[in-house]
Amino acid sequence: MTTSAELLTDHFGRVDELVHDVLDGLGTADLARRPDGSANPIGWLVWHLLRVQDDHVAEAFGTGQVWTDDGWCERFGLNLDPSDTGFGHSTAQVAVVRTTPELLVGYGEAVHARTVGHLRELRDEDLSRILPPTHGEGVSLGERLVSVLGDDLQHAGQAAYLRGLFGV
Repeated sequence: MTTSAELLTDHFGRVDELVHDVLDGLGTADLARRPDGSANPIGWLVWHLLRVQDDHVAEAFGTGQVWTDDGWCERFGLNLDPSDTGFGHSTAQVAVVRTTPELLVGYGEAVHARTVGHLRELRDEDLSRILPPTHGEGVSLGERLVSVLGDDLQHAGQAAYLRGLFGV
């Protein structure tokens, strides 16, 4: 790898691989299972990490989200505001996110493709561009992308842990 774009593309590819690995062979009930009745289940964790990536990358590059632009919001049919990414969800709101592995895989592939498309156009000097202050003052594009990667990897790891904990 020689450019920042290639490095970021590789890391977002790892998130995509983890999502596929976590969801492989799971059923709808597996996605909704909560280890203690209130903790975040696999389905919510994967949905949330994809929503955060879709939302934050779209905002950083000044484009629309896959969630709303490509009809994924309607396909999921969740009783949530279309702008909802899961941030700050209560236990009851987490329970609303009921989905299937197929929907999560499809949405994840669409989000990944959009992210990689943005990264293809990225030049190293673009990473220092300061973003509008939606999520903090003075945040650069590079900082935002690294933040999204960290959040995504953390939630993918949590989902993988639950999969192992449940023995599925």
